[in-house]
Amino acid sequence: MPLVNISILKGKSPEYIKAVADGINAAVIETMGFPDDDRYQIIHQLEPECLQLQKREGDRVMMHLVMRAGRSNKSKQAFYKKATENLADNPGISAANVLITITENHDIDWSFGDGVAQFIV
Repeated sequence: MPLVNISILKGKSPEYIKAVADGINAAVIETMGFPDDDRYQIIHQLEPECLQLQKREGDRVMMHLVMRAGRSNKSKQAFYKKATENLADNPGISAANVLITITENHDIDWSFGDGVAQFIV
């Protein structure tokens, strides 16, 4: 159940956006064992000059996952691989043009509503 911030280039079709979101979500579920219905994604569409990934051109994605600590290095590496494979497959983004970062936190750092830290009650 990570919170996933996804940045893509502006002007993409709804189908393209869905493919990116679905590919990332599928990779999270497959490699990190999150439940199927734990989907929290924010998708940002940016002008090319606002989404800079070194000198790379063409479609690119930057994503930042925020999640509770505890996933192994092996599962994170599997996620990186699966996410880039999924995005290469559909909608066709080169693995070289995908940047992924993960920040971990603790149970107290999450509230899903009602002013309650649900993981600690």
